[in-house]
Amino acid sequence: MNKTLLEVTARIRARSAASRERYLDLIDRMSGRQRGVQRMGCANVAHAVAALPENDKLRIVAEKAPHLGIVTAYNDMLSAHQPYEAYPALIRDEVHRQGATAQVAGGVPAMCDGVTQGTPGMELSLFSRDTIAMGTAVALSHDVYDGALLLGICDKIVPGLLIGALHFGHLPCVFVPAGPMSSGLSNNDKAKVRELYAQGKVGRDELLKAESAAYHGAGTCTFYGTANSNQMLLEAMGLHVPGAAFVHPHDGLREALTREAVRQLLGIIPQRDYRPIGRVVDERCIVNAMVALLATGGSTNHLIHWVAVARSAGILIDWSDFSDLSAVVPLLARVYPNGSADVNQFQAAGGPGFVIRELLKSGAMHGDVLTSVSGESLSAYTRLPKRAEDGSVHWQDLPDASSDETVLRTAAAPFSATGGLKLLAGNLGRAVIKVSAVPEDRHTVEAPARIFDSQEAMQVAFKNGELERDVVVVVRFQGPQANGMPELHKLTPPLAVLQGKGFKVALVTDGRMSGASGKVPAAIHVSPEALSGGPLAKLRDGDLVRVCANTGALTALVDEATWAAREIAQITPEAVRDNGEGLGRELFAGMRRNVSSAEEGAVTWL
Repeated sequence: MNKTLLEVTARIRARSAASRERYLDLIDRMSGRQRGVQRMGCANVAHAVAALPENDKLRIVAEKAPHLGIVTAYNDMLSAHQPYEAYPALIRDEVHRQGATAQVAGGVPAMCDGVTQGTPGMELSLFSRDTIAMGTAVALSHDVYDGALLLGICDKIVPGLLIGALHFGHLPCVFVPAGPMSSGLSNNDKAKVRELYAQGKVGRDELLKAESAAYHGAGTCTFYGTANSNQMLLEAMGLHVPGAAFVHPHDGLREALTREAVRQLLGIIPQRDYRPIGRVVDERCIVNAMVALLATGGSTNHLIHWVAVARSAGILIDWSDFSDLSAVVPLLARVYPNGSADVNQFQAAGGPGFVIRELLKSGAMHGDVLTSVSGESLSAYTRLPKRAEDGSVHWQDLPDASSDETVLRTAAAPFSATGGLKLLAGNLGRAVIKVSAVPEDRHTVEAPARIFDSQEAMQVAFKNGELERDVVVVVRFQGPQANGMPELHKLTPPLAVLQGKGFKVALVTDGRMSGASGKVPAAIHVSPEALSGGPLAKLRDGDLVRVCANTGALTALVDEATWAAREIAQITPEAVRDNGEGLGRELFAGMRRNVSSAEEGAVTWL
């Protein structure tokens, strides 16, 4: 086993000892109770089964058959979640075949960040994670289930479902994905059209044509953003049917995998090989997720989300843990934006099973963990699922070599000896930077700052030609307390244009860029955020700023006396009003007031 992996795991375990002990004690107390229908009053039970068919009532009440809850994030707006419309009927059919029963326990919201990018709706995006967690808790609060199937894929939905499920840590849980859409216009070609549009060289019609060719059907977007990173991490945590992540929605194997998820869950309920999710997700499981993220160049959003996920299981992690692991975890995958391939090509080259196998072989991942597969450890996730003629699923070993070494490589010959994420720190605070797609000659940028309080203001300056020089673009007042920490993807095309012209360019922000972070160096999630008095609010236009991924520096090169004497810039009252009114943002005022910092997981429930 890798020495650093063991050291990071040990310090997480020590740091979390008290909170983890309280969490496991709660699981034990909840696990020791009678089953729901036997524990509850007759009126409670009657309400719970009132709408079920008579045969199901008989199974639950008289036969004491297993009863599963389904929490679904289905809607038609989100292409990745549209296939879930038919899943409850399919799941009910399979549980009946297995002599059990199931109910849809509840639905949770699922917003599409692609729809809300650059709009006020994006300011609800991060907070939708905790809303989903609360919705999951409401669904499971009926407290009559022996286990739960969680139907979710995309950005905030999987972390929200997982946070909610971990607050019911005594329940066995299995996540059920639906797969990616088929490949359309390549991500590189799409990015080129976006840059041309930013320069005014193509119009809206051509841009819409390109975007529609890229996003064209049911399934997740095919770039390796937060949604597909979610699926990689769930495989590494052992919370899926092995190999379920990237099978297409309309592939015959997909139905077989969904049916297998039912059988898998029924195998780990309390009456059988009991594996509650709170026991499965321990510090080793969390470290495995962190390693999988780093080894594949995954979404920077997870440096926020998985801190919150871990906290939900009584485990305390921080960005230093990610940074130390990144120094020893090899980069095994190049998927857009860290390469030209899409997630379908990643799957064809070997996919998550190949990555997990290589990390286990090289000692960079814990293999001795519980999973949601009865009797199996993480080695079950190193094989590829296949559908047999009778509709069942079987697994086969993957080839020793990747079928496409431009996309996926072994741990013995990685793209890089280290992962793609780094911690930055200095007199501007702490931040993270994703460098797996950034050219090496851009790992250090030192240039005068140009400061904006919104991404719209930056875009106006770009269109007016005010940024045609070496520049560190600072977009502040974008943190969780200020406006919900929206993703700032609209900044990517203009910054890429400036870098393409040969200028030294970097972004510094207390907002997010997420899994679409690309070739422009971006110091993101700066904490403390500007609104809470963080040092980013001390910066002034023209200050020399150094962003260095090599040394980990995020520094304003201003003499100490001047820096110490500077006042904190304040956001204008108009901006405060604009950030809190309209499109439902008023309803999230309490979350903005109570949210923790990005490095603490931007949680709202503490």
